[in-house]
Amino acid sequence: MVTLLMDIYLQGINMKFLLKALFCALLTTTLLFNISLVSAEPKAVTIQQVVNLNKSTLDDLVTLKGVGQKKAQAILAYREQIGAFKSITDLTKVKGIGEKILIDNKERLKI
Repeated sequence: MVTLLMDIYLQGINMKFLLKALFCALLTTTLLFNISLVSAEPKAVTIQQVVNLNKSTLDDLVTLKGVGQKKAQAILAYREQIGAFKSITDLTKVKGIGEKILIDNKERLKI
């Protein structure tokens, strides 16, 4: 009889321990989930403007991928010396502008 009572008592202790462990696990999961929701930052959406090769300013041109001050100035100089671009591919005629820059920016370029 004593062993039976001991078994019941120990099972009660094990049950309490198990319930505490489950409660802690549930609480931890809930806290971690809520923290991840709070700390999740909205993704920034950047809207890239279309750049008209024949009307763009230096500031417009430097927004293109791979085009800095020097290349933007070269584009403006080409436009002043040669005239308006007839097609987007004419951009590769500018010194320092290659196919890669054209490909990287083709969605943003227009005549």
